[in-house]
Amino acid sequence: MSNDTALFLGQFLRSPASIGALAPSSRRLAELVSAPIPERGEPVVVELGPGTGPFTAEIQRRLCGRGHHLAVELNDSLAGLLAQRYPLVDVVRDDAARLPELLAERRLNRADVVVSGLPWAAFPDSLQRQLLGAVCTALGPGGAFTTFSYIHAIPLNAARRFRNLLDERFEEVVPGRTVWRNAPPAFVFNARRPRP
Repeated sequence: MSNDTALFLGQFLRSPASIGALAPSSRRLAELVSAPIPERGEPVVVELGPGTGPFTAEIQRRLCGRGHHLAVELNDSLAGLLAQRYPLVDVVRDDAARLPELLAERRLNRADVVVSGLPWAAFPDSLQRQLLGAVCTALGPGGAFTTFSYIHAIPLNAARRFRNLLDERFEEVVPGRTVWRNAPPAFVFNARRPRP
């Protein structure tokens, strides 16, 4: 077991509802979730629930020193690890529901892309709505939001409710292919153009 997996598992056992997984995401899932990051310009990319950083690494690879990468992590241990591991990333230990305020504090008007590693199917309806409302408020009119769901969560009421909420809050929602080389297997949601 790698150090990241052991840390992640330990944090999951302490707080399963907020961590939502037993192990970090795979590189393949990180590539698909990070795909909407523009190849040019100075994009503002927000990462919610980065955990031990598999998405962080891919976002940094795609940005290659451009733009602003804000990573919002609620867990103290994981936020500390990320800040140490990725000194170029603006890591903040805070609640994702405060995303518009966090951007304003940094004098950033809007996010171009929001990448989420949050366990949406583990959240009640009110929290799903609050967090997705913060994402939509933070995104620019042409902004992109990507997240993922584990394949075993598809039949859960919370997962179906979240999928319906995506359709309600975005003009376009496209589910991606299943990433079988992830533990557990997962698929990506690509959402664009938040509704006002």
